Amino acid sequence: MFSEIQSVISQLNFKAISDERKETLQPLIEFVQTKVDKKEAIRINFICTHNSRRSHLAQIWAQVAAAYFEIRNVQCYSGGTEETALFPKVAETLSNQGFNIFKIAESNNPIYAIKYDANTLPIIGFSKKHDSRFNPSSEFAAVMTCSQADGSCPFIAGAEKRIPITFEDPKTLSLNIQQI
Repeated sequence: MFSEIQSVISQLNFKAISDERKETLQPLIEFVQTKVDKKEAIRINFICTHNSRRSHLAQIWAQVAAAYFEIRNVQCYSGGTEETALFPKVAETLSNQGFNIFKIAESNNPIYAIKYDANTLPIIGFSKKHDSRFNPSSEFAAVMTCSQADGSCPFIAGAEKRIPITFEDPKTLSLNIQQI
């Protein structure tokens, strides 16, 4: 794992997570632990409205956390209720945190290769609907990362579990993402 990313992780204060947030995270923890115990693949699809900010950040950081904490057989995905484009500031922020990011296709919806380690396959980042063929069609947890997607998608086909873990929209936050 790139040293800059390890540095970001080492600065996280897990003790600062509120009891309320821990309760919100518990269903995802249980999903992952059950899969680990059964030695099954862990697939998580992070879903937001536009698949441009929150769902990508959640997908990428969850994949990195799995690698950092040595949780094997984890594949993270993202999707939206709509397809737009990865917001350029997300790629810039991740780059500033130590990720190697490069465009592999230029269009209205560019495709990015996002590397957190020199010897792993890149995470492929682009906007897509949650039910895209790029994402799993069954045996996954659907994590709803925004309240709008949570409200407009009460059912996610193929999901073993639907888990609302919403985040404020980064475009409304005045904080630098590294302060969060």
